[in-house]
Amino acid sequence: MWTLADLLRGDFRQSQYGRIILPFTLLRRLECVFAASKAAVLKQLPVVEAMKLPEEAQEKMLLRATNGLAFFNTSPMDLGSLGEAGIKANLERYIQCFSKDAREIFDHFKFAEFIGLLNDANLLYKVVQKVRTMDISPQAVSNYEMGLVFEELIRRFAESSNDTAGEHFTPRDIVRLTTSLVFMEDDAVLTKPGIIRTIYDPTAGTGGFLSAGMEYVHELNPQAVIRAYGQELNPESYAICKADMLIKGQEVGNIKLGNTLSNDHLYADKFDYMLSNPPFGVDWKKIEGDIVDEHTLKGYDGRFGPGLPRVSDGSLLFLLHLLSKLRDVKDGGSRIGIILNGSPLFTGGAGSGESEIRRYILEADLLEAIVALPTDMFYNTGIATYVWVLSNKKTAERKGKVQLINGVNLCGKMRKSLGSKRNVMDESDIATITRCFGNFETVDARPLDKPAEQKSNRGRQSANPKAEAPKTFAAKIFATHEFGYRRITVERPLRLSWQFSDERIATLRFPSGALNAAMQWIYAEYGAPYWRDDADCEDYGQLADYAQEIRAHFKRHFADLKEKQIKDLLDADTWLAQKRVLLKARQLQQVIGKAQHDDFNTWDDALKAAANLAGISLDAKEKKQIADAVSWKNPAAEKVVKKLHKGKPAPLYGLFPVGKEIVEYQADGELRDFENIALDPSRPVSESIEAYFLKEVQPHVPDAWIDAGKRDAKDGEIGIVGYEIPFNRHFYQYQPPRPLAEIDADLDAVSAEIMALLREVHS
Repeated sequence: MWTLADLLRGDFRQSQYGRIILPFTLLRRLECVFAASKAAVLKQLPVVEAMKLPEEAQEKMLLRATNGLAFFNTSPMDLGSLGEAGIKANLERYIQCFSKDAREIFDHFKFAEFIGLLNDANLLYKVVQKVRTMDISPQAVSNYEMGLVFEELIRRFAESSNDTAGEHFTPRDIVRLTTSLVFMEDDAVLTKPGIIRTIYDPTAGTGGFLSAGMEYVHELNPQAVIRAYGQELNPESYAICKADMLIKGQEVGNIKLGNTLSNDHLYADKFDYMLSNPPFGVDWKKIEGDIVDEHTLKGYDGRFGPGLPRVSDGSLLFLLHLLSKLRDVKDGGSRIGIILNGSPLFTGGAGSGESEIRRYILEADLLEAIVALPTDMFYNTGIATYVWVLSNKKTAERKGKVQLINGVNLCGKMRKSLGSKRNVMDESDIATITRCFGNFETVDARPLDKPAEQKSNRGRQSANPKAEAPKTFAAKIFATHEFGYRRITVERPLRLSWQFSDERIATLRFPSGALNAAMQWIYAEYGAPYWRDDADCEDYGQLADYAQEIRAHFKRHFADLKEKQIKDLLDADTWLAQKRVLLKARQLQQVIGKAQHDDFNTWDDALKAAANLAGISLDAKEKKQIADAVSWKNPAAEKVVKKLHKGKPAPLYGLFPVGKEIVEYQADGELRDFENIALDPSRPVSESIEAYFLKEVQPHVPDAWIDAGKRDAKDGEIGIVGYEIPFNRHFYQYQPPRPLAEIDADLDAVSAEIMALLREVHS
């Protein structure tokens, strides 16, 4: 089929090849599938037309003559009999004679537009003649193989148009693995006669997951009925998926076009099995309003009640969407298989949207297993990926447990890479994972019979290379609470010294913040030589004569300044206000002196007394400016008291006994720290927090305390609950470094080579 590109070359851009080849492939496949039923439909056509029924009723009558197909074509022509004269009109009429669902497929490809372009280039007849000779009937090419054909055509189309093939379909080895993990727990049910099940993919692509699910079930139980549902955003992928479902006899009205997250066309439906490979790391900013509204207004009655991830990655939104489609346990429950990158495992700290989503999943005991896949498994990315298996009908042995399976080494190298896909999982690799999952077993790191990585032989090779880590397979089982922790806030007291030194007072000429640097430049350039601090200096802050050149300088060097800030800088009142604060500080200095004080608790009294003696008044803003200017943090200074309390002391929570007083100190934000304490359901929260603090924190920082005001929004206990799944940490295998003597030998050898090269240069 791709050889059609030879005909198109020159008259069409490479990016257009797929838009022509894909619909022609679909058209030929539909024609081949329908060939055996065509005579019966044409025979029935005049009978149905004579009934004068509406189009929908006519279609239902004609579908009875197709021997189980979900589409038909009422044209007596086929691709071989369209003729050369009038080929454009004949082909368009031929497509219009398909049943409604089949016609719509070509509409999504905008096929009529490309038929016109081909006809204008005098290529339409040649393309049709080439397509009609290709045998892609079900007898020659099975449905499974046809799926591979579509995927290969899309991959080539993506390469030629610099598009991303991986957005449209998932590699078949990954599809097979995920499908096996989702369906295997229900093998006994799926072997019973007359069983009916539904399967759903919210990111259907070309329908690979839906097809694989149906194939898996039919291998076990040919009499089973699987009804496929899906939604896809890309019109061309949707068209291929719809055509595939049409050929397989599915109800194609269950395949929807549109954005699943912002416009769920199957909002009222629940499903037995769900499979999805959502796009990795794609932001959802365009639909942020819809998502946030549903989260805010509907809460847990909507899809996104547990929380929202950051806008830069919407993977977890698809997971929440799937969870909302779980069938009630009393109705049989559901199972989910979703492929995600590493980000959903650990991104986001305690209280974040991502952590709250993980919390919801784990506390509701919905997660059965996570399987780490090898890298370089997908067409458009080589990053680490994981299969999450979720269910609301866990078996008794899985209750409250999660299985982590490390399959990163279960793959072989492909003879030829396809995009970023360089590795492939064979049947034995898939079987290893599915057996481990099915047996719900723990596997200690077990060596695999896999070839070692091929190392590059370029450049200088080490005489004593580092030993490669062995390729292993392992699995571990954890209780769900083992992924949780409680983040407590640890505070330390603020310690301040203060001194009315000339250097510190001088900083009051300029305010802190955004205007500081700009004011310093203006003062150095235009103020210092002429402005005096005397009360009778009329020039102080007068910048009208220099406004134009100051603005020009700001444009080049202070581009972040806004117009209002520039106006403030050019306003004499701004400068005079700061000057007044500076002069007041100098007056205070005359009373207080220049000595350093290491107890900021004396500040308020000293400032008030000095102001009274100096005969000046200070408003709150001026007091703060002066305090900020003359004080600094000093670890040797006394702790700053925030307030005094009555009652019992609680040193662990910041209420310290000092003499007869109960003192709460001011916290130093720069010294604030956080500690993550593992969840321990076996004892009260306060007990586990205090035990951890006394053992891990207090011995190192005796003056620290726990901020009891930071509490979890759900359970009201101290600390904020977070969940993460540090997959790699659980399977880390320590590799000791090479002996120091070997490293030294390598360095000596390299040094000798360098010296030899230098001698050659000098000689």
